[in-house]
Amino acid sequence: MSDAPDAILAIDFGTSNSAAAIWQDGALRRIPIAGGEDTLPTAVFFPTRGAAMQIGQQAVQSLIDGEDGRFMRALKSILGTSLFHESRLVGGKRRTLSEIVTAFLAAVKARAEAETGRRFTHALSGRPVHFHSADPARDRKAEEDLRACYLAAGFAGVDFMFEPEAAAVASHSLGRPEELGLIVDIGGGTSDFSVYRAPGGRVEILASHGLRLGGTDFDHAISLSHAMPLLGHGTELRRTFGEGLLPVPNGVYQDLSSWPKIPFLYTRDTQKLVADLVKHAVEPKKMTRLATVIGDELGHELAFAVEKGKIAANSARPEARIAMGYIERGLAADVTPASMDAALGAYRRALHQAMSETLDMADTAPEAIGRIVLVGGSSLMSLVADEAKALCTKAEVSRSEAFTAVVDGLAIASGRP
Repeated sequence: MSDAPDAILAIDFGTSNSAAAIWQDGALRRIPIAGGEDTLPTAVFFPTRGAAMQIGQQAVQSLIDGEDGRFMRALKSILGTSLFHESRLVGGKRRTLSEIVTAFLAAVKARAEAETGRRFTHALSGRPVHFHSADPARDRKAEEDLRACYLAAGFAGVDFMFEPEAAAVASHSLGRPEELGLIVDIGGGTSDFSVYRAPGGRVEILASHGLRLGGTDFDHAISLSHAMPLLGHGTELRRTFGEGLLPVPNGVYQDLSSWPKIPFLYTRDTQKLVADLVKHAVEPKKMTRLATVIGDELGHELAFAVEKGKIAANSARPEARIAMGYIERGLAADVTPASMDAALGAYRRALHQAMSETLDMADTAPEAIGRIVLVGGSSLMSLVADEAKALCTKAEVSRSEAFTAVVDGLAIASGRP
């Protein structure tokens, strides 16, 4: 196995999907980490009986097949928080999320080395412009957490590059060299933007900006507005003593709609809380459905159903719905483009404002942008292109490689002299 000093592995460790690539012999080479695919879900599964951790599509399949174990996704969202270092019982052993992310990165490294026959001593990793857009201290801590995971995974060193800047490196050939471009990179957990131009084929970044908003937030809002009301969200409770009614508390629904928090709901405390809600519910049938989800650990099945319904509604399919038959026979929540847009209206405004702020940072007028390049799986949501085009009215819209533009750019950047 080669151990060349320039053995740098480019890794896009994403909230929803991850990818790896290298610059080899003057060309980009994506590395199929699992199943021959260029990307893999950023997901892990720990079988109950202590078998080895599974990653990617294998982890997702174990969940779908109903195997006993703990499934986790969107771990990147927890970077920079105290939860990242809390020890919990997972797969028959007490582990921290830091240790789980380290194990995921170590698996990516080992599989990349097996695939290429090279030993990778260093990593060039993508990172959002802001892990936490409203908290600079937590944002710094998030990069420190991720750096520590890379080092613990066996890399001697790791450098970071803003994800939209990496996407600009990969996508600059989509426009004319002299034209100003705007990268709009909407991933699973963050939205990132870069204004760039590429004179002489070298990408020049004029400004980068971002906010903590992505596809998992879209799922969260759609779940709360469409699915959770069928589980009792927004209903009322009878008082134990006295007259009058109380609103059902939101906490369990907020966590059940959040990918990274779902695994931590399956506790005796949560079961006791939900049992009390059922006892006092004005609409006990709905609350009993919630008890089924918690008791049978169906949170991730529900989250996948919400994601599927979102994608169908975004394509304006008339049959778009959140299928919930595994909770109760025939149960489903219809999703239309109009109902989804109503749920995501605040996010439209946030995206528009962030793009406008990026242009201000670059001292660039919206009408000066000649090309908008959409990157990231969640950029496929129609509201993203709508808001970008509404701001930069003279720009052409191009779609880069939605799921690999970042890792492609990282690999190209790693090969620069």
